Amino acid sequence: MSTTITLKDLTRSFPGSAPGAGGVSTTAVDRVSLTIQAGELFFLLGPSGCGKTTLLRMIAGFIEPTSGQILFEPGGKPARDVTFDPPNKRNTGMVFQSYALWPHMTVAQNVAFGLTVRKVEAAERDRRVIEALKAVRMEQYAQRRPNQLSGGQQQRVALARALVIRPDVLLLDEPLSNLDAKLRLELRGEIRRICKQAGESGRGITTIYVTHDQKEALSIADRIAIVSQGKIVQMGPPAQLYRTPHTRFVAEFLGETNFVEGQVHQLDGEKLIVQTPMGKLVSTSIAPGVATSTGTKVLCSMRPEAFRVGQPDGTNTLVGRVRETTYLGETAHLDIEAQGGGLLRAATLNPGLISREGENITMGIAMDDVVVLPV
Repeated sequence: MSTTITLKDLTRSFPGSAPGAGGVSTTAVDRVSLTIQAGELFFLLGPSGCGKTTLLRMIAGFIEPTSGQILFEPGGKPARDVTFDPPNKRNTGMVFQSYALWPHMTVAQNVAFGLTVRKVEAAERDRRVIEALKAVRMEQYAQRRPNQLSGGQQQRVALARALVIRPDVLLLDEPLSNLDAKLRLELRGEIRRICKQAGESGRGITTIYVTHDQKEALSIADRIAIVSQGKIVQMGPPAQLYRTPHTRFVAEFLGETNFVEGQVHQLDGEKLIVQTPMGKLVSTSIAPGVATSTGTKVLCSMRPEAFRVGQPDGTNTLVGRVRETTYLGETAHLDIEAQGGGLLRAATLNPGLISREGENITMGIAMDDVVVLPV
Protein backbone atom coordinates (compact mmCIF):
# COMPACT_ATOMS: atom_id res chain seq x y z
CA MET A 1 0.00 0.00 0.00
CA SER A 2 1.11 3.60 -0.59
CA THR A 3 2.31 5.85 2.20
CA THR A 4 0.76 9.04 3.55
CA ILE A 5 3.27 11.70 4.65
CA THR A 6 2.46 14.29 7.30
CA LEU A 7 4.68 17.25 8.16
CA LYS A 8 3.98 19.13 11.39
CA ASP A 9 5.54 22.57 11.91
CA LEU A 10 8.72 21.43 10.20
CA THR A 11 11.51 24.00 10.58
CA ARG A 12 15.16 24.11 9.63
CA SER A 13 17.48 26.96 10.57
CA PHE A 14 21.15 27.30 9.74
CA PRO A 15 23.60 29.27 11.89
CA GLY A 16 24.83 32.57 10.52
CA SER A 17 28.20 32.87 8.89
CA ALA A 18 29.27 35.85 10.97
CA PRO A 19 32.01 35.03 13.52
CA GLY A 20 31.18 34.82 17.20
CA ALA A 21 27.85 34.34 18.91
CA GLY A 22 26.28 37.28 17.17
CA GLY A 23 25.80 35.56 13.82
CA VAL A 24 22.18 35.70 12.67
CA SER A 25 20.71 32.32 11.74
CA THR A 26 18.86 31.72 8.47
CA THR A 27 15.53 29.88 8.44
CA ALA A 28 15.42 27.83 5.23
CA VAL A 29 12.15 26.05 6.09
CA ASP A 30 9.71 27.86 8.35
CA ARG A 31 7.02 25.84 10.21
CA VAL A 32 5.73 23.89 7.25
CA SER A 33 2.68 21.72 7.90
CA LEU A 34 1.01 19.62 5.20
CA THR A 35 -0.29 16.14 4.37
CA ILE A 36 0.68 14.33 1.17
CA GLN A 37 -1.85 11.65 0.33
CA ALA A 38 -0.94 8.03 -0.43
CA GLY A 39 -0.08 7.58 -4.11
CA GLU A 40 -0.06 11.33 -4.77
CA LEU A 41 2.35 13.02 -7.18
CA PHE A 42 3.09 16.12 -5.11
CA PHE A 43 5.23 19.03 -6.29
CA LEU A 44 7.26 21.54 -4.29
CA LEU A 45 7.56 24.51 -6.65
CA GLY A 46 9.42 27.74 -6.10
CA PRO A 47 12.37 29.91 -7.12
CA SER A 48 15.97 29.02 -6.34
CA GLY A 49 16.81 29.41 -2.66
CA CYS A 50 13.21 29.24 -1.42
CA GLY A 51 13.78 26.15 0.78
CA LYS A 52 12.14 23.42 -1.33
CA THR A 53 15.26 21.22 -1.63
CA THR A 54 15.99 21.60 2.10
CA LEU A 55 12.44 20.41 2.77
CA LEU A 56 12.90 17.41 0.48
CA ARG A 57 16.21 16.48 2.09
CA MET A 58 14.63 16.57 5.55
CA ILE A 59 11.96 14.14 4.33
CA ALA A 60 14.75 11.94 2.90
CA GLY A 61 16.72 12.05 6.15
CA PHE A 62 19.80 13.83 4.79
CA ILE A 63 19.15 16.93 6.92
CA GLU A 64 17.78 16.94 10.47
CA PRO A 65 15.05 19.48 11.21
CA THR A 66 15.55 22.11 13.88
CA SER A 67 12.02 21.39 15.10
CA GLY A 68 8.80 19.73 13.98
CA GLN A 69 7.79 16.20 12.95
CA ILE A 70 7.80 13.97 9.87
CA LEU A 71 5.32 11.07 9.94
CA PHE A 72 5.09 8.18 7.47
CA GLU A 73 1.85 6.20 7.48
CA PRO A 74 1.94 3.13 5.21
CA GLY A 75 -1.52 1.94 4.19
CA GLY A 76 -3.19 -0.03 6.95
CA LYS A 77 -0.40 0.61 9.48
CA PRO A 78 0.01 3.14 12.31
CA ALA A 79 1.83 6.38 11.55
CA ARG A 80 5.57 6.22 12.28
CA ASP A 81 7.65 9.18 13.42
CA VAL A 82 10.72 9.20 11.14
CA THR A 83 11.89 12.74 12.02
CA PHE A 84 15.34 11.65 13.16
CA ASP A 85 15.59 8.25 11.47
CA PRO A 86 18.61 7.86 9.16
CA PRO A 87 17.87 7.66 5.41
CA ASN A 88 18.34 3.87 5.23
CA LYS A 89 15.59 3.38 7.83
CA ARG A 90 12.93 5.34 5.92
CA ASN A 91 12.66 3.18 2.79
CA THR A 92 12.71 6.15 0.44
CA GLY A 93 14.07 6.21 -3.11
CA MET A 94 15.89 9.35 -4.22
CA VAL A 95 16.59 10.60 -7.74
CA PHE A 96 19.17 13.37 -7.88
CA GLN A 97 19.60 16.21 -10.34
CA SER A 98 23.04 14.87 -11.32
CA TYR A 99 21.88 11.23 -11.87
CA ALA A 100 24.76 9.96 -9.60
CA LEU A 101 25.38 6.82 -11.67
CA TRP A 102 28.64 4.89 -11.23
CA PRO A 103 30.53 5.06 -14.54
CA HIS A 104 32.43 1.77 -14.01
CA MET A 105 29.19 -0.22 -13.60
CA THR A 106 26.73 -1.37 -16.24
CA VAL A 107 23.15 -0.12 -16.24
CA ALA A 108 22.01 -3.37 -14.61
CA GLN A 109 24.71 -3.14 -11.92
CA ASN A 110 23.79 0.47 -11.16
CA VAL A 111 20.13 -0.46 -10.75
CA ALA A 112 21.00 -3.51 -8.64
CA PHE A 113 23.18 -1.59 -6.20
CA GLY A 114 20.49 -0.94 -3.58
CA LEU A 115 19.40 -4.59 -3.67
CA THR A 116 22.99 -5.75 -3.28
CA VAL A 117 23.39 -3.58 -0.18
CA ARG A 118 20.17 -5.11 1.17
CA LYS A 119 21.56 -8.60 0.51
CA VAL A 120 18.68 -9.63 -1.76
CA GLU A 121 19.28 -13.09 -3.27
CA ALA A 122 20.80 -13.07 -6.75
CA ALA A 123 17.82 -14.58 -8.59
CA GLU A 124 15.34 -12.17 -6.97
CA ARG A 125 17.74 -9.28 -7.52
CA ASP A 126 18.06 -10.01 -11.24
CA ARG A 127 14.30 -10.36 -11.62
CA ARG A 128 13.63 -7.03 -9.92
CA VAL A 129 16.32 -5.24 -11.92
CA ILE A 130 14.74 -6.33 -15.21
CA GLU A 131 11.30 -5.39 -13.86
CA ALA A 132 12.53 -1.89 -12.94
CA LEU A 133 14.26 -1.40 -16.28
CA LYS A 134 11.11 -2.46 -18.12
CA ALA A 135 9.11 0.10 -16.14
CA VAL A 136 11.36 2.87 -17.49
CA ARG A 137 11.68 1.23 -20.93
CA MET A 138 15.43 0.66 -20.64
CA GLU A 139 15.72 -3.15 -20.46
CA GLN A 140 17.55 -3.36 -23.81
CA TYR A 141 20.35 -1.18 -22.40
CA ALA A 142 21.05 -3.33 -19.34
CA GLN A 143 24.66 -4.13 -20.30
CA ARG A 144 25.68 -0.64 -21.40
CA ARG A 145 27.62 1.79 -19.24
CA PRO A 146 26.33 5.27 -18.34
CA ASN A 147 28.72 7.05 -20.71
CA GLN A 148 27.11 5.14 -23.59
CA LEU A 149 23.69 6.64 -22.80
CA SER A 150 22.04 9.98 -23.51
CA GLY A 151 21.09 12.30 -20.66
CA GLY A 152 17.45 11.20 -20.83
CA GLN A 153 18.45 7.53 -20.75
CA GLN A 154 20.69 8.13 -17.73
CA GLN A 155 17.81 9.79 -15.93
CA ARG A 156 15.59 6.77 -16.62
CA VAL A 157 18.28 4.50 -15.15
CA ALA A 158 18.46 6.70 -12.04
CA LEU A 159 14.68 6.40 -11.73
CA ALA A 160 14.86 2.60 -12.10
CA ARG A 161 17.52 2.44 -9.39
CA ALA A 162 15.24 4.36 -7.02
CA LEU A 163 12.21 2.18 -7.83
CA VAL A 164 13.92 -1.22 -7.67
CA ILE A 165 14.13 -1.19 -3.88
CA ARG A 166 10.33 -0.79 -3.77
CA PRO A 167 10.40 2.36 -1.65
CA ASP A 168 7.45 3.61 0.32
CA VAL A 169 8.18 7.13 -0.93
CA LEU A 170 9.90 8.40 -4.10
CA LEU A 171 11.79 11.71 -3.90
CA LEU A 172 12.80 13.59 -7.07
CA ASP A 173 15.15 16.58 -6.83
CA GLU A 174 15.00 18.62 -10.08
CA PRO A 175 15.33 15.40 -12.12
CA LEU A 176 14.98 17.03 -15.54
CA SER A 177 16.95 20.24 -15.06
CA ASN A 178 20.08 18.95 -16.85
CA LEU A 179 18.18 17.94 -19.98
CA ASP A 180 17.38 20.00 -23.07
CA ALA A 181 13.88 21.45 -23.51
CA LYS A 182 12.65 18.83 -25.97
CA LEU A 183 13.80 15.92 -23.79
CA ARG A 184 12.27 17.47 -20.67
CA LEU A 185 8.96 17.66 -22.50
CA GLU A 186 9.18 14.00 -23.56
CA LEU A 187 10.07 12.75 -20.06
CA ARG A 188 7.36 14.64 -18.16
CA GLY A 189 4.62 12.25 -19.18
CA GLU A 190 6.92 9.26 -18.70
CA ILE A 191 7.67 10.21 -15.12
CA ARG A 192 3.97 10.58 -14.33
CA ARG A 193 3.21 7.21 -15.95
CA ILE A 194 5.99 5.48 -14.00
CA CYS A 195 5.01 7.04 -10.66
CA LYS A 196 1.33 6.21 -11.14
CA GLN A 197 2.00 2.59 -12.15
CA ALA A 198 4.64 1.89 -9.50
CA GLY A 199 3.92 0.58 -6.03
CA GLU A 200 1.96 -2.45 -4.95
CA SER A 201 -0.81 -3.51 -7.33
CA GLY A 202 0.16 -0.62 -9.61
CA ARG A 203 -1.72 1.87 -7.42
CA GLY A 204 1.00 4.48 -7.58
CA ILE A 205 3.84 5.43 -5.29
CA THR A 206 3.76 8.52 -3.08
CA THR A 207 6.09 10.94 -4.88
CA ILE A 208 7.50 14.32 -3.90
CA TYR A 209 9.00 16.22 -6.80
CA VAL A 210 11.05 19.42 -6.41
CA THR A 211 11.32 21.84 -9.34
CA HIS A 212 11.48 25.52 -10.24
CA ASP A 213 9.91 24.81 -13.65
CA GLN A 214 6.28 25.94 -13.67
CA LYS A 215 5.35 24.07 -16.85
CA GLU A 216 6.79 20.87 -15.47
CA ALA A 217 4.70 21.16 -12.31
CA LEU A 218 1.49 22.26 -14.01
CA SER A 219 1.63 19.47 -16.58
CA ILE A 220 2.04 16.40 -14.35
CA ALA A 221 1.31 17.20 -10.69
CA ASP A 222 -1.71 16.04 -8.72
CA ARG A 223 -1.13 18.93 -6.31
CA ILE A 224 1.43 21.70 -6.03
CA ALA A 225 2.76 23.60 -3.02
CA ILE A 226 4.19 27.01 -3.94
CA VAL A 227 7.19 27.72 -1.69
CA SER A 228 8.57 31.19 -0.97
CA GLN A 229 11.11 32.14 1.71
CA GLY A 230 10.72 28.81 3.49
CA LYS A 231 6.93 28.95 3.69
CA ILE A 232 4.12 27.37 1.68
CA VAL A 233 2.19 30.34 0.34
CA GLN A 234 -0.50 28.40 -1.56
CA MET A 235 -1.30 24.77 -2.24
CA GLY A 236 -3.76 22.98 -4.52
CA PRO A 237 -4.33 21.27 -7.90
CA PRO A 238 -2.51 22.88 -10.85
CA ALA A 239 -5.58 24.40 -12.54
CA GLN A 240 -6.82 25.86 -9.27
CA LEU A 241 -3.48 27.56 -8.52
CA TYR A 242 -3.18 28.92 -12.05
CA ARG A 243 -6.73 30.24 -12.34
CA THR A 244 -7.23 31.47 -8.76
CA PRO A 245 -3.93 32.63 -7.26
CA HIS A 246 -4.14 34.18 -3.80
CA THR A 247 -1.21 36.60 -4.08
CA ARG A 248 0.74 38.58 -6.65
CA PHE A 249 3.74 36.27 -6.13
CA VAL A 250 1.75 33.14 -7.03
CA ALA A 251 0.04 34.82 -10.00
CA GLU A 252 3.28 35.94 -11.65
CA PHE A 253 5.35 32.89 -10.68
CA LEU A 254 2.91 30.47 -12.31
CA GLY A 255 2.89 32.18 -15.69
CA GLU A 256 2.48 35.45 -17.53
CA THR A 257 -0.24 37.79 -16.35
CA ASN A 258 -1.37 41.42 -16.54
CA PHE A 259 -1.64 43.43 -13.33
CA VAL A 260 -3.95 46.43 -13.17
CA GLU A 261 -4.26 48.49 -10.00
CA GLY A 262 -7.64 49.75 -8.92
CA GLN A 263 -10.00 50.57 -6.08
CA VAL A 264 -13.09 48.73 -4.92
CA HIS A 265 -16.15 50.53 -6.27
CA GLN A 266 -18.89 48.22 -5.04
CA LEU A 267 -19.59 44.69 -3.85
CA ASP A 268 -22.73 43.42 -5.58
CA GLY A 269 -23.50 39.97 -4.18
CA GLU A 270 -20.69 37.72 -5.46
CA LYS A 271 -19.50 40.36 -7.92
CA LEU A 272 -16.80 42.83 -7.00
CA ILE A 273 -16.70 46.00 -9.14
CA VAL A 274 -13.24 47.57 -9.34
CA GLN A 275 -12.57 51.04 -10.70
CA THR A 276 -9.35 51.09 -12.75
CA PRO A 277 -7.74 53.63 -15.15
CA MET A 278 -9.02 51.39 -17.98
CA GLY A 279 -12.59 51.53 -16.74
CA LYS A 280 -14.64 49.36 -14.39
CA LEU A 281 -13.84 45.65 -14.14
CA VAL A 282 -16.28 43.16 -12.65
CA SER A 283 -14.87 40.06 -10.96
CA THR A 284 -16.31 36.91 -9.40
CA SER A 285 -12.83 35.61 -8.48
CA ILE A 286 -11.79 37.33 -5.26
CA ALA A 287 -8.68 36.11 -3.44
CA PRO A 288 -8.81 35.42 0.30
CA GLY A 289 -7.73 38.45 2.31
CA VAL A 290 -9.10 41.03 -0.11
CA ALA A 291 -10.99 43.75 1.73
CA THR A 292 -14.16 44.58 -0.23
CA SER A 293 -15.06 47.90 1.37
CA THR A 294 -15.42 50.82 -1.02
CA GLY A 295 -12.16 52.62 -1.77
CA THR A 296 -9.87 49.72 -0.86
CA LYS A 297 -6.84 49.43 -3.13
CA VAL A 298 -6.65 46.09 -4.96
CA LEU A 299 -4.80 44.45 -7.83
CA CYS A 300 -6.52 42.77 -10.80
CA SER A 301 -4.70 39.86 -12.45
CA MET A 302 -5.72 38.86 -15.98
CA ARG A 303 -3.97 36.13 -17.98
CA PRO A 304 -3.12 37.05 -21.61
CA GLU A 305 -4.98 34.01 -23.00
CA ALA A 306 -8.14 34.98 -21.09
CA PHE A 307 -8.76 37.98 -23.33
CA ARG A 308 -11.12 37.43 -26.26
CA VAL A 309 -9.58 39.68 -28.88
CA GLY A 310 -12.11 41.37 -31.13
CA GLN A 311 -15.03 40.13 -28.99
CA PRO A 312 -16.52 42.77 -26.68
CA ASP A 313 -17.97 41.48 -23.44
CA GLY A 314 -21.26 42.65 -21.97
CA THR A 315 -19.58 43.13 -18.60
CA ASN A 316 -15.84 43.60 -19.12
CA THR A 317 -14.76 45.29 -22.34
CA LEU A 318 -11.35 46.90 -22.82
CA VAL A 319 -10.23 48.97 -25.77
CA GLY A 320 -6.80 50.04 -26.89
CA ARG A 321 -4.26 50.29 -29.66
CA VAL A 322 -1.83 47.59 -30.78
CA ARG A 323 1.75 48.61 -30.05
CA GLU A 324 3.49 45.39 -31.12
CA THR A 325 2.61 41.91 -32.42
CA THR A 326 4.70 38.76 -31.94
CA TYR A 327 3.69 35.85 -34.18
CA LEU A 328 4.63 32.42 -32.73
CA GLY A 329 2.80 30.08 -35.10
CA GLU A 330 0.22 28.47 -32.86
CA THR A 331 -0.26 31.72 -30.94
CA ALA A 332 0.26 35.43 -31.38
CA HIS A 333 1.06 37.89 -28.57
CA LEU A 334 -0.32 41.42 -28.79
CA ASP A 335 1.08 44.27 -26.70
CA ILE A 336 -1.77 46.77 -26.36
CA GLU A 337 -1.83 50.33 -25.07
CA ALA A 338 -5.10 50.36 -23.16
CA GLN A 339 -7.43 53.32 -23.24
CA GLY A 340 -6.96 55.17 -19.97
CA GLY A 341 -3.31 54.18 -19.66
CA GLY A 342 -1.28 51.08 -19.12
CA LEU A 343 0.01 48.21 -21.23
CA LEU A 344 -1.76 44.87 -21.61
CA ARG A 345 -0.60 41.66 -23.25
CA ALA A 346 -3.17 39.43 -24.96
CA ALA A 347 -2.60 36.02 -26.54
CA THR A 348 -4.63 34.54 -29.37
CA LEU A 349 -4.64 30.85 -30.28
CA ASN A 350 -4.34 29.71 -33.90
CA PRO A 351 -4.16 33.29 -35.18
CA GLY A 352 -5.38 34.02 -38.67
CA LEU A 353 -5.19 37.69 -39.63
CA ILE A 354 -2.72 39.33 -37.27
CA SER A 355 -3.51 42.75 -35.84
CA ARG A 356 -1.04 45.34 -37.06
CA GLU A 357 0.85 47.99 -35.13
CA GLY A 358 -1.33 51.06 -34.56
CA GLU A 359 -4.61 49.21 -35.10
CA ASN A 360 -7.44 49.89 -32.65
CA ILE A 361 -8.68 46.82 -30.87
CA THR A 362 -11.48 45.73 -28.53
CA MET A 363 -11.24 42.82 -26.07
CA GLY A 364 -13.60 41.07 -23.69
CA ILE A 365 -12.76 39.08 -20.57
CA ALA A 366 -15.02 36.93 -18.37
CA MET A 367 -15.72 37.91 -14.79
CA ASP A 368 -14.07 34.78 -13.37
CA ASP A 369 -10.89 35.52 -15.34
CA VAL A 370 -10.42 38.82 -13.54
CA VAL A 371 -8.74 37.73 -10.29
CA VAL A 372 -8.77 40.40 -7.57
CA LEU A 373 -5.70 40.22 -5.29
CA PRO A 374 -4.64 42.16 -2.21
CA VAL A 375 -2.08 44.89 -2.91
